[in-house]
Amino acid sequence: MSTTPSTADTSPPSGEDRSFFGQPRPLANVFGVEMWERFSFYGMQGILLIYLYFSVTDGGLGVDKPTAAGIVGAYGGTVYLSTIVGAWLADRVFGSERVLFFGAIVIMAGHVALALIPGAGGIIVGLILVAFGSGGLKANATRIVGTLYSEHDPRRDAGFSIFYLGINLGGFLGPILTGLAQSTLGFHWGFGVAAVGMAIGLVQYSFGRKRLPAEANLVPNPLPASRRPLMAGLAIAFVVLATVLVLTGVITAQNLPLVIIGLVVVAAVSYFAVMLSSKGVTATERSRLFAFIPLFITNAAFWSLYQQQFTVLTIYSDERLDRHLFGWEFPVSWVQSINPIFIIILSGVFAAIWTKWGDRQPSTPVKFAAGTVVMGLAFLLFLIWSGGGPNSTPLIAMIGILLVFTIAELLISPVGLSASTKLAPHAFEAQMVALYFLSVSLGTAMAGQLAKLYTPETESSYFAAIGGIAIGIGIVLALLSPRVLRLMRGVR
Repeated sequence: MSTTPSTADTSPPSGEDRSFFGQPRPLANVFGVEMWERFSFYGMQGILLIYLYFSVTDGGLGVDKPTAAGIVGAYGGTVYLSTIVGAWLADRVFGSERVLFFGAIVIMAGHVALALIPGAGGIIVGLILVAFGSGGLKANATRIVGTLYSEHDPRRDAGFSIFYLGINLGGFLGPILTGLAQSTLGFHWGFGVAAVGMAIGLVQYSFGRKRLPAEANLVPNPLPASRRPLMAGLAIAFVVLATVLVLTGVITAQNLPLVIIGLVVVAAVSYFAVMLSSKGVTATERSRLFAFIPLFITNAAFWSLYQQQFTVLTIYSDERLDRHLFGWEFPVSWVQSINPIFIIILSGVFAAIWTKWGDRQPSTPVKFAAGTVVMGLAFLLFLIWSGGGPNSTPLIAMIGILLVFTIAELLISPVGLSASTKLAPHAFEAQMVALYFLSVSLGTAMAGQLAKLYTPETESSYFAAIGGIAIGIGIVLALLSPRVLRLMRGVR
């Protein structure tokens, strides 16, 4: 199989290409597909939890809240866990660009299933398709952005911040439009809006595929043809085993988050072991992999708090938050558009700061540490209003807390995406991004599991414990940052 299609632009990434806000022009195309994918993803996720636990008479499925929160966390963890499949297919079989394109098609099919298939059947089919399609798109979109820059291009972190802006434009619009459709027409109309958004993203991306650099289509470590039947057989065996475990009751909705957490831990340890022992990894690349381990752990801790926007904070917004504006109560999902608004406002500010500071900006480990500490502080702020009744938390308080969420996110999330491409061994470029997303997967599944501990009675102790642990982890990484930086071998 040819790894460099004749339709691709064969020019290397160049610092002279500044046609998209000072960044390479193809960034606009990846920016667009990621924006619409996030529109559909966050729009659907904005109404998913309440769809699960709202009563049947209110259009929901009537699942109890702890189980519903666990399902949402497990689904989110599966999205990021499946990035290893998408990254492996990119590195070994198809190349990143093809996996991204077909992943987008699978995502759209999942949203269509959620919109058209009623009850639990729609949830099962829809979430599986969205999860695995997103896995193919996410790791490879990030990797393709990395191909637009040379290794030492100072615009790299700024480019990822702009890319992150696209993510949050979608994250802002998605919950607003799906929430409005859900509250006025019904849940399946909301899911339908998500499907339309993904269709728009797929169409716009298809027109710009040819402008991507040749490296986006490369297969860095091709799988020998003789091994393909074996890998196909293993994939089929895994699907059969998972189906049997579900049908026999070994895997249930109640224990699903723990199952996902276990799978992610095994996958992460295996990935680190394979990369560190690979003959295709140089001594410098191996040192950088060791540096990535504490970043991985810290990132998982960060996302275990951040992703509670879709579990604990959704329940809190439904039961505690005063959502009345001029006599009208806005949909619960609209709360999830507050954070993207701040991202849209502040991502350009952070990009400008990193660009202006250049080599004087804080190192990656220090940014990770700061982001985790700030995230912990955000949870401690809930203690001021915890324990109240319905409508006891003013909207301005939630807005302030989510502003702190945003500052934490901008310190760690786009920086983590950038670090995963800078620290990646050449033979594992897309899979290194998938390894980064495994830390997000672990944190997201943990968010679902932790949400089971949240009740009105435990609310204050819950916020205090979660926030304090995050601050402690951030402080530890800050103390270790000089050693981590040495292991990164010239990468900051």
